[in-house]
Formats: sequence, C-alpha cells, structure tokens
Amino acid sequence: MAMTNRKKALFINGEWVEAQVYSKLFSPYSEEVIGEIPSATPEEVNKAIEAASSAREVMAKMPAHQRAAILERLVDLMEKRSDEAARIIALEAAKPISTAKDEVARTIQTYKFAAEEAKRIHGETLPIDAAPGGENRVAYTVREPLGVIGAITPFNFPMNLVAHKVGPAIAAGNTIVLKPASQTPLSSYFLAELLQEAGLPAGALNVITGSGTVVGDKLVSDNRIKAITFTGSPAVGIGIRNKAGLKRVTLELGSNAALIVDKGVDIDKIISRCVKGAFSFQGQVCISLQRVYVHDSLYESFVEKFVEATKNLQIGDPLDPKTDVSALISKDDVERSLDWIEEAKARGAEVAFGGTAEGNILVPTVLLHADANLKVSCQEVFAPIVLINKVHTVEEAFDLVNDSRYGLQAGIYTENVHTALLAAEKLHVGGVMINDIPTFRVDNMPYGGVKESGTGREGIKYAVEEMTELKLVVFNRN
Repeated sequence: MAMTNRKKALFINGEWVEAQVYSKLFSPYSEEVIGEIPSATPEEVNKAIEAASSAREVMAKMPAHQRAAILERLVDLMEKRSDEAARIIALEAAKPISTAKDEVARTIQTYKFAAEEAKRIHGETLPIDAAPGGENRVAYTVREPLGVIGAITPFNFPMNLVAHKVGPAIAAGNTIVLKPASQTPLSSYFLAELLQEAGLPAGALNVITGSGTVVGDKLVSDNRIKAITFTGSPAVGIGIRNKAGLKRVTLELGSNAALIVDKGVDIDKIISRCVKGAFSFQGQVCISLQRVYVHDSLYESFVEKFVEATKNLQIGDPLDPKTDVSALISKDDVERSLDWIEEAKARGAEVAFGGTAEGNILVPTVLLHADANLKVSCQEVFAPIVLINKVHTVEEAFDLVNDSRYGLQAGIYTENVHTALLAAEKLHVGGVMINDIPTFRVDNMPYGGVKESGTGREGIKYAVEEMTELKLVVFNRN
C-alpha cells in the first residue's frame, strides 16, 4: 500500500519538510518495518510553532461557515478513503481491522460534530442592572480562539483521539502543533494530507514526530503555545501540568474502569457486551473494562459464561477481519502484563483463562479473587486482562469502585431504579453508565475524569470551551 513502507516528512506550514533525523517504525504484530519516521530536532519543532503562530490571525479571522466547510470537506475525503484509513491504524497500532473500521467511522462522526460545533460558538447577554450601578448598560460575552494549541496524542485511538483535539481546535479558530504517539504517526500524517486537500490554511496544522522529551517539552514550555491538550499516562500528564505555567491544560489520563453487576440482572443479555468492553483492542482503551464486581447470587454463572465467551475470541493478524485480539503495542507491555499476572497469582488470584502470551499477543486473561492492592487492581493494565470479584451488596461494590486513584467512567447493571440513582450519586467518576459497561462513549458527550484520570473535558462542544477565551463587552448607555 502506498501509504506505508515509505519515508515520511514533517508537515510544517502546509509543506512536507524533509527531516534531519529518521527512525524506523515497526509493526507491533509482524515486527516488520512499515515506515521511516522523522525525529524532529528542537529547531524543527520551533519552525512548526512559528508556522502555527503566524497562521493565528488567518484562522481567528476566518468566518465560522468557512471553518465548518473545511471540516465538512475533511469528512467527505475521509469517507472516500476510509478503508485506507482503517488499514493504516491496523498496521501501525495492530488494531484488529474490524475495530479499526469502527474507529474510522467514529472519527468521521467526530469531525462532523466539529463542523457543526464551529457554527454555534456563542456567548450570552448579561443583566448588568441586577447590580446597583449597572443601570442602562448592555453587556454580552463572546468566545475567542486561544491561539496555538499543542496537542499530544496517544497510540490507542490514533485517528479518533487526534480528531478530539484537532476538530475542536479548528472549529474554534485555533492553530495546532500536533505530536502523535511514536508508534502511530502514520494516521496523523494521513490526516495532514486530507486537511491540506480540504483547504485548511498553511500553518493551521503542523505535524511533528519525535521524542517526547524533545517535542513534548518544547510544546509545554514555549510561550507561543496557549494550551496543551494531552492524552496519556498520569505520570507524564502531571509533569506537563507542573511545567505548563499559566497555559490552559486539558489532561485525559486513563483509568482502571469498573463495572458492578447487581442481583437480578439477566446475565445472558450482558455477557458479550462485557467481553467486548474488556478485550476490544487488546484492552488498550482508557475506559476498557478492567474490574467487575458481581453480586454473589450471580457470581458463579457470570464467571462461567464470561470465560466461555472469552474462549471464543479469535487471536491473530490485525489485518484478518476475523481477528478479535492481536498484538500489544510493544514487547515491553507484554512483559509487564505477564509480570502483573504472575504477581496476582503469587498473591492468591486464580487465572480462570489466559495468562500466557503468543509472540506479542497476550491471550485474553480472566482473573478471579484478585486482591485490591495488586497492580492489576489498582493500576491501569492497558492489556487484555479483566478481574472478576464477588460482592455481597452494591454498597460494598461502590466502595471498591471508588477505592482507586482513577475515576474516568464506571458502569452498573441493575434492575432497581433506586440502586441506579444511588450509583449515579455515589460513584466518584466523570461518567456513570447505567445498564451499560464503563467503556461506552459517543463522541459528543462530555468525556473526562476526576482524581488521576485528569482534568477538563473532551467531546467537541466541551473541548471548544477549553480552547476558547471568554471575553466580556459592556456598553455604557448613560
């Protein structure tokens, strides 16, 4: 395929710029070389920031209908080339092709939402005469673009999580310097190609690949960049927050998402959904189902049916449409996952299924009776590992769910409306999914977490708020 097996260039100021240094990109599944990727130098990063800074005025002055039209053209181009897009994701991320196609469909939705949102960025009028001395004045607010947005994106949704940063940035009239994850740069270069064709002005999007310490640090420390939007690990996110000074910072930092299954639930209806939530894209999803707390009256049968369904998952080549689970993103992640499973076994957890690796593929793993202090319980596994534990009451389950550094989303299956409302109140997370897995997300909902899951919200309308500045205008008519 033309897109891969070739040397990429940096995308700066609307042009493809040959870099000084290159590194090879390997497929996580076959370990073959799939491309040569630029490693940007500080000077190259500086050029990208300069380009974005120079293009600010053009984007800020562009009327909303024009920003929307560019995003609409992007949607058309992406629809026409959706198979190619899915194949790029499958190659660079080892995401099974059927899952990659779902991601492309969602990416298209996300840019559609961005096109729509571009047309409804509005303020409000204020009753200034509510305060003494405010008589005979007219006041209103407007939202203005911040300027240059630094976007740092992860490998797990190399198109859709990029769309959640690039879409609202363009909708709001900002310019962007994008640093995609080192393992998944091809999809971002593909996006740059499409946006150029869609008529985005030169400099409005710049794509820079390279090491986090060179590219990321420069974005975080450079004064010309007004906001950083980052999806990745808590350690890196907290580091960004500490270095960013007065920049606007949005952080999406992952989780160890939990599900509660209350008594009286029809298990047959929910098993395939739960298995999908746990093992979709090898569990490398921020809201992947990692912990399940099942009422003791249903526990045995839930485990039995869950394991049965897990056994039917097909592991193999990400380009094979039948594959459900493929390689983890790196060898290190396979090693780490196996270590965490060993730790769990050594401390009394039972492996009901899996627990081994085949090449770079970790076999989908189901752990039972895992202690709350184990790494598989309290850290983010980001691998196809799920633990299923027994609880006697939902109150006990609420405590277990909340006993976490994270709080992105949580789910509960229950037949009782009072329990559902109690869960909505008690669960300390950014989103509570009632009668669904915590892995549910559509692209216009506010998405983000509490505690170490981060700060700020994505979902186009909410991201636009984070990427704009509120300005107040008051007319004195006295």
